[in-house]
Amino acid sequence: MPALLQGMSKFATNNLKTMSQKETARKQQLATKFIHAGAEPDPSTGAIMTPIYQTSTYVQSAPGVNQGFEYARSQNPTRKALETALAVIENGRFGLAFSSGVAATDAVIKLLSPGDEVIAASDMYGGTYRLFTKVFEKFGIKFKYIDTSNAENVRSAVTVNTKLIWIETPTNPLMNITDIAAVAAISREAGAWLCVDNTFASPYLQNPLDLGADIVMHSSTKYLGGHSDVIQGALVMNDEKLKDQLYFIQKSCGAVPGPMDCFLVMRGIKTLHVRMKQHCENGEIIAHYLRNHPKVERVYWCGFTDHHNYDIAKAQMRGFGGMMSFTLKDDSIEAANKVLSSTQLFSLAESLGGVESLINHPASMTHASIPREERLKNGLTDGLIRLSVGIEDANDLIEDLKQAIG
Repeated sequence: MPALLQGMSKFATNNLKTMSQKETARKQQLATKFIHAGAEPDPSTGAIMTPIYQTSTYVQSAPGVNQGFEYARSQNPTRKALETALAVIENGRFGLAFSSGVAATDAVIKLLSPGDEVIAASDMYGGTYRLFTKVFEKFGIKFKYIDTSNAENVRSAVTVNTKLIWIETPTNPLMNITDIAAVAAISREAGAWLCVDNTFASPYLQNPLDLGADIVMHSSTKYLGGHSDVIQGALVMNDEKLKDQLYFIQKSCGAVPGPMDCFLVMRGIKTLHVRMKQHCENGEIIAHYLRNHPKVERVYWCGFTDHHNYDIAKAQMRGFGGMMSFTLKDDSIEAANKVLSSTQLFSLAESLGGVESLINHPASMTHASIPREERLKNGLTDGLIRLSVGIEDANDLIEDLKQAIG
């Protein structure tokens, strides 16, 4: 067999092996899936962990004859292993890794053309809103911001120009829940893609592709990495044509993660199930503690039975997670700042989803790019405080909040 055909045959065999592994993994229980997804012993050494292939290019035996890798912006074995893992844990066929969650979002919007319309959740991460309004609006892409917690709002907003529906569920930071299956049905009727930002839930709690979504987006920086030591994003999908379009954007625009970052996210995925169990347990304890605190006005957490869409959350999620927000009865920036500056275990910082607990002020931090009038209209007040409840001892976390709130 000519050398070129031998190289192509080897690459095709490897791809078939990867697809077979994915099919097997889909049948496994969550804990097994997270530990073994994408992980194969290194064929040259038997190393159980995927090596960090710190290389920019790959030697070819003849022009066009390679072992499936040509240039590291296009492919990298460590990244390929991670992308396989991403697909498996989201019950998808294809995964793509990006240099950040925003870069992954950017790639999805680049599927569109001037004049196309996006329906987006009015309560969303400030960085997504900034990307939409400050970068893509000037290229003629139109965005409608609505309350997606009522699927009929989405139906009413659809026009012939709607090409993408973008939702977060739970939302950042008000923990609103959207019925993924209902919105997926609407998107199919409209001939539009549905992309779900699944960062807050993680694949442990929710799998949007199973509910009809076309694309799942993650800021892998958060729960997938889990240790506040990496910046990365991900997209997962089932449709091969859509994958090819997104891969072309990934390769052409170059917002790819390095192999060390891919290694860190793969390592994080292996413990996602045990971390998320503790996040959920601690989250429930902290949410109920805050709700019963005499100085707390309101707690936003989707696990309360009187949450607006509790039944939907319970149906499409396996648990309610460790993310929540709350306001004090003195809903002033001064009162919020006192709490934000007084915690000792809850670190005042951007981001979320790490093993350590974080406290955040959305109005001045993660959502500062959203105009104040828009924030207030959506219920995001100046005094809102967001918590990412970590996996420390819950009693210690309660003591920290007790002394900070007073």
